[in-house]
Parts: sequence; C-alpha cells; structure tokens
Amino acid sequence: MRRIQWGEENAMSDLDKLPFAGEKVFKSAEEKVSPILDNVRHHGDIALKEYTKKFDFVDLDAEDISVPEREIQGALESLTSDVRDALLLAEERIRAFHEACLPKEIEFVPAPGERFILRPIQLERVGLYVPGGRAAYPSTVLMSAIPAKAAGVKEIIMCSPPNRKGAIARSVLAAAALSGVTRIFRVGGAQAIGAMAYGTITIAKVDKIVGPGNIFVSAAKRLVRNVTEVDKDAGPSEVVVVLDDSRHAEWAAADLLAQAEHDPAAMAVGVAVGTKVADQLEAEVERQVATALRREVISDALKDQGAIVEVATREEALAVADRLAPEHLELMVEHPGEAAAGIRNAGAILCGPWSAAPFGDYLAGPNHVLPTGKTARFASPLGVFDFLKWSSITELGPEAASRLAGPAAALADLEGFPAHARSLRLRASDLPR
Repeated sequence: MRRIQWGEENAMSDLDKLPFAGEKVFKSAEEKVSPILDNVRHHGDIALKEYTKKFDFVDLDAEDISVPEREIQGALESLTSDVRDALLLAEERIRAFHEACLPKEIEFVPAPGERFILRPIQLERVGLYVPGGRAAYPSTVLMSAIPAKAAGVKEIIMCSPPNRKGAIARSVLAAAALSGVTRIFRVGGAQAIGAMAYGTITIAKVDKIVGPGNIFVSAAKRLVRNVTEVDKDAGPSEVVVVLDDSRHAEWAAADLLAQAEHDPAAMAVGVAVGTKVADQLEAEVERQVATALRREVISDALKDQGAIVEVATREEALAVADRLAPEHLELMVEHPGEAAAGIRNAGAILCGPWSAAPFGDYLAGPNHVLPTGKTARFASPLGVFDFLKWSSITELGPEAASRLAGPAAALADLEGFPAHARSLRLRASDLPR
C-alpha cells in the first residue's frame, strides 16, 4: 500500500492516477459479445440454450430457462430464520427509503389560462441482471428490484447465470421473491443482456436493464443502448476513508479491507490528517491484512489501488476526497455532518465512525449501486428516478394562446418555419375556436 505525502511535487500526479487500475478497456470485449448479441437477436431461446451450455456448462431445455414458482417459494422456505429475518429487515428498510424518495407531479400556473404539469410515469417492464454461478449476491437483487417496485414498475424480470447444477442460489431466489421480482430466468452473460434487450419467445423485451456484471456483461449493455435504456457501468468497488483521530484507526483500516476484499481491482484509500494518524492507520492496515481470510485478494487490491494520503489539515483531506470522487466516502472526522455538506463528488457519504460502508452495502436503506471510476462527478446512486420517465403537459386557454401567439410566431419566422408561424397565428385570429 503506497504512501502519498500531500503537498509534495508528485502528490497531485499520484492522486489523479487513482484508481490506479484506470478505466476498463471495452473494445475487445465488445468485439467478442457483438456476435453473441446478434445470435440472440435472430435465434432467441435457441441461442440462449447454446451459450448456457458453452459458458455455464448447463444443458437447458427451453422450459428450463424460466424458474418455476415452486422453486422460488421452496428457496424462500429453505432459509434459516436468521437469514430470513435479515433479508426481511433489509427489504423493509430499503423499501421505506426508496418510497420516501418518490417524486410528486409538479404543477405550474404562471398566469390565468396557462397550466403546465411535469408528470412522473413508471416504466412498464424492467430487467435485472444479477451475477451468479460461483457466488451469490442477494443484496444486489434487493437493491435493484426494490426501487423499481417502489417506483410502480409492474413487471420486473431477472436474469442470473446458473451454477453447474443448473440452479440459481437459493438466497438470490428468496431475495427476488421478497423484493417483487415477477419472473426469473437462469441465463447469464452477454446472452442474458441480449435476451432482455431484444426479447425472445420466453423472455420479454424490457424498457431498461440494470445490474452489475463482468466486463462482457458491461460491454453488452453498452451495445444495446440503441434499443433499450441501461444503467451505468459498474466498476470495481471503491472507498475513501477520511480520518482525523488515530483512536479510530482500527475501524478505518477494517473498512479499507472490507472494500479491498471485493476484488483485486478494488480501490481503498485512507486520507489521514497528520503524520501520527497516517502512521497508525498504516500500521493497522498491515496488522489486519496479516490475519485476513481473503488476504490474497486484499493484498492485491491494496498493492495496486491502495494508498494512504497524508495531509496537514481537514480542509486538505476533504479536498482530496472530493477530487477522488469515490463510490463510498467515509468521514471519520469531527463534525462529519458539516464536512459532508462541503462534499460535491461521492456516490455515498457515510458520516461518523459508526456509519461503516458495509451497513450501506446491505440494509441501511440508501442504494448500494453507486457510481464508480470518478463518475460520481456527474452520476447518482440507483434509485426510484431510474425507473421513472417524465411527460410534460401543456394547457393553454384562448386568451393565453392569443397573447403568446405573436411572439411565438416571430420566433418561428426567425428560424424559417412558416407553417409553424401560421399554426400559431391561427390562435390569435378571429377564426372560430
């Protein structure tokens, strides 16, 4: 884990290289998945069976693509009481937060005879992609499906790759049942993205696709953007922990390791105020890595994308964090709420030493699908807004139309559209209305 001394000549350069892994290169992945998408587009379920056998080593019959209701309910009933209670608690908290975020219709009446409305309308059908095969991520299901359900989406379908036995993890199926998923399909990879984008006999075409995946899934999502909306690219996990008191060095180090264990490409950066705090944080990281169960993954991540940035003041620390624009930003500082108010670039801001990022990963309430790769400069967490579109409604009475027709027609003449101008001037004439 490298050490960066803020204020030194190369500090700015090192900071701008974070995350050190750089942006993903999608070109070669797009070249590989493009023929897969074309095959699915033209051959539907037949292509899905072909690729499931090739990539997942599972020979599915056409009727096996869809997971039957009895299998989903069986998964729900098989949960131990503690896991079921945890999923129910997470569902309740995530749903409550996202329902509270629902926007309302906006009405604007600037003058008599004028009325304008901006109306939110939920998407009809959305598709969720949930990684699987060798690992199970029920939290991804909850975080993707619940805001769609809260937004009022009527049909939510889910695709997830099967394991070698042709099954999807029971915890994932149970989370889908609890969060309002309508239908589930045991299909993964770029072929699943193609199925949801173009539609097959078994899998209906969706209006939007959300959910993380590997580089091939992400590349496929990029290539289908001309036929369906997709969410942002999901990069490796990131955390920046700002620390101004060495008493919390153990907790800060633990949170850095928690993100690093996601992936060897994960970014974990500690920003420490003062040499004493930086030394203590570095020592704690080394101590905890030595006994970590996922030590190999964590070590690789910290070696390539890990850093401790030593700064002199809290103001410098917050400036560093803002420049990094991380997925998760933990503020283990005095008066964290005040510090958060000055942050512009972060996917999720976690205030105070008790607000560990893993709470947000599972059941705090706000979404854990967050912008990565410094896209927090312009992107937002997944939420109900992602499953809504907006329509504007205009109502003009005769007096208002007559009042506005002349200026509007003048603008139409200016742009060279005489038919526009005539349409407008008719509203200002004495013709019967």
